[in-house]
Amino acid sequence: MDNRAEVREFLTTRRARITPDQVGLPAGGQRRVPGLRRSEVAALAGLSVEYYGKLERGSLAGASAGVLDAVARVLQLDEAERAHLLRLAHEADGTNAVLRHPRRSRPESIHPSLQWSLDAITTAPAIVGNNRMDLLAANQLGRAMYCDLYADPTSRPNFARFTFLDAAARRFHADWDLAADMAVANLRTAAGKDPHDKGLHDLVGELSTRSADFRQRWGTHNVRTHGTGVKHFHHHIVGHLALTYESMDLRADPNLTMTIYAAEPGSPSDDALRLLASWAATQEPTTSVEGRIAE
Repeated sequence: MDNRAEVREFLTTRRARITPDQVGLPAGGQRRVPGLRRSEVAALAGLSVEYYGKLERGSLAGASAGVLDAVARVLQLDEAERAHLLRLAHEADGTNAVLRHPRRSRPESIHPSLQWSLDAITTAPAIVGNNRMDLLAANQLGRAMYCDLYADPTSRPNFARFTFLDAAARRFHADWDLAADMAVANLRTAAGKDPHDKGLHDLVGELSTRSADFRQRWGTHNVRTHGTGVKHFHHHIVGHLALTYESMDLRADPNLTMTIYAAEPGSPSDDALRLLASWAATQEPTTSVEGRIAE
């Protein structure tokens, strides 16, 4: 990934979304571009126009923590966006390796003990994925919930590919636009964490080529932290599911994330999950290419 281009586009898109009234400035008549002017960001951040212009052209190398914090404050970056800006700055300095864990081969499967742990969770869908949004493993209820992703047993289940390239995704996601936005923001965040991940580059290239919806969203440079919240699904067996989720990085391999879903006790979604569990018990086990347990 071209660090300078990434910095330039990220800062430009963040500046474009902030209106003068959000920072207490008069609109100042007709504006040729949306958002704040560079001079306004510079003044609010306590920087010279020339220096801020240099930053926005992609030259983050040498920028101090105070400067980055001032820019983040003016552009009203959230926690995920601040972290992304800091990673871009470290990459520009050539010190991004300090921020990442020691490079290791990307897991294409999981260790047996992790699968045993997933299988021990019997009343909630539980899955394990990586930064590229590959679905590497799941318990029985997780496979049942995401059975659409396992439709082709010869290919690697991937949430981003499913969302943008599989027609079933528009039925499965109750709010497809939100799911698509989240998928792209997660991939953009992953790219910021490891700009040298060839597999991620290949995935982004494939989706950019095959999906106009993906290309448009990738250009927004939005990032996010996937942690907790509520997701709404429409499962073809049990209907609507409103499920909370908790995602946690695995200490043994920070490139992997476990996500566990739950329904509010006594809710229609709780009943639907019980029905899904009954249906799952009647199905043959499904094993994907990337879901095989490591030897």
